[in-house]
Amino acid sequence: MATVKIRSSNPRTKWRVALYIGAIFLLIVIGLLAYNATFIKGQLDVGTAYGARVACSCHYIGGRDIDDCRKDFEPGMEVIGLTVDKKRKRVTASAPMIASATAEFREGWGCVMLTDTQLEQE
Repeated sequence: MATVKIRSSNPRTKWRVALYIGAIFLLIVIGLLAYNATFIKGQLDVGTAYGARVACSCHYIGGRDIDDCRKDFEPGMEVIGLTVDKKRKRVTASAPMIASATAEFREGWGCVMLTDTQLEQE
C-alpha cells in the first residue's frame, strides 16, 4: 500500500498553525486563571495575613531580623514580600498587586492584624 505524504509548499502555513495553537493555549490559560481568580485571591489574602502576623511576632517579640523571619514561612510563600515600619512597629506582607495585610505590635497585646478601615484612618 502506498501512503500519501502531504507537504506544504508554503512555510507560512506552519507558522500560522503554530500561532493558532499558541493563541488557543493562551486563551485556555487566561480562562483558567479567570475561573480560579476568587480562589487565588482568597489564598493570597490568607497567606499575606499569616505572613504579616508571623513576621511581626518573630521580629518584635522574638527579636529576630526580618530576613531571618522568612525561615518561619510555609513552603509556597516565596511570592509574599515583607516590609517593616519601625516607627509604627508594623509589618506588612504583600503579594504583588493582589493582596496585602498589616500586623502591628502593641505592648501587652502582641501583634494584632489591622483592618483596611484602621489603615485608612491614618
